[in-house]
Amino acid sequence: MRHPDSGLGRAFRNSLVLESPFPSCARTLVASTDSTLHPVSDSLAAIDVVTLPKARTKPEPETRTDVLVIGAGPTGLACAIEAQKIGLKVVILDKGCLVNSLFHYPANMSFFTTPELLEIGDIPFTTAQQKPTREEALEYYRKVAEHYELDLRQYEWVKTVTGKDGNFAITATDRAGRPHDYHTKKVIVSTGYYDLANQLCIPGEDLPKVSHYYGEPHPYYDTDVVVIGGKNSAAIASLDLWRHGARVTLVHRDAQLHNHVKYWIKPDIENRIKNGEIEAYFNSSVQEIGLDHVILNTPGGPLRLKNDFVFALIGYHPDYDFLRSMGIELSEEQCRPVCDPVSLESNVPGIYVAGVIVAGSRTNEIFIENGRFHGKQIAEDLKKNLRPGFRRDRQAPAL
Repeated sequence: MRHPDSGLGRAFRNSLVLESPFPSCARTLVASTDSTLHPVSDSLAAIDVVTLPKARTKPEPETRTDVLVIGAGPTGLACAIEAQKIGLKVVILDKGCLVNSLFHYPANMSFFTTPELLEIGDIPFTTAQQKPTREEALEYYRKVAEHYELDLRQYEWVKTVTGKDGNFAITATDRAGRPHDYHTKKVIVSTGYYDLANQLCIPGEDLPKVSHYYGEPHPYYDTDVVVIGGKNSAAIASLDLWRHGARVTLVHRDAQLHNHVKYWIKPDIENRIKNGEIEAYFNSSVQEIGLDHVILNTPGGPLRLKNDFVFALIGYHPDYDFLRSMGIELSEEQCRPVCDPVSLESNVPGIYVAGVIVAGSRTNEIFIENGRFHGKQIAEDLKKNLRPGFRRDRQAPAL
């Protein structure tokens, strides 16, 4: 969140004297309020200001590998591990950090499942409590990546995948915009769905006060918050915000909360609503978001509410355009990628799909618990159809 510029900050800039850290081009300059740099004295007026050249975005040397995995979530890691186990050289690319989606989960979140169902690579996951926390999961997957010495390239966003089975060319860009080229025999796509939020498509959705992700409650203490949605994310966020001093209004388009809300969460939020501690509008929708208000469409007609923040927790979806750009066909209704149900090879020979994207828009069908086995399915097919072509520098350590 951006903070307004303070008067102290402006006064500091108005009198700031900048010294170049480079002796060969030392100049003393003063920054004025119009954001330009001026010589301190007239005696320096004739001296040109020395600026550093713009960094060149030259491509890095290309990397060749047997298998390239797109996506470093738990399923992507599992796919890479299983491919390494059969002797293949594997590179993993992710536009974010390791298990990027888990990192963006609510800070104090606990998983609904038990730790053994999140395990990959035959590495035990031990936790202090019966259900693992987000922090424990992040540490676990870091340790797994370290154990198997995975060739993980974080913050590289795959832009194009071209070529054919046995000879794919992949171009990715890093945070500085520099291109990175890869050549691989096989591609595994495990990009998940949490990066792309479903949109409300209403006026005001682009305001800074609107978010499609919930992190932690503290910034919203003593504020008016609207939570849109009726599943687990909306219910958990509403309860967490209320318990930390926010005034919460829940808005859901259906007549009641979704039946997928966990059995220990549903009575909690229903009781908060019944007691008037959380206000709820069912069979309702947000029609407009303003700077200090929202307008609801309710069964009783339009309603204007005072509002400071909005969480639109209405779900997420895979990057269908990226899948289509590789030539992967999607089913008409549910956007499921066409693939072999056993090997998970798509209609494009040499490109496999793994994890939640296999389910298309039915994102509640595949989780870490069952998606983690996709790596073994794909590795079995790779073992039959691909011989190792590039020796790994280090073999996977023994357990």
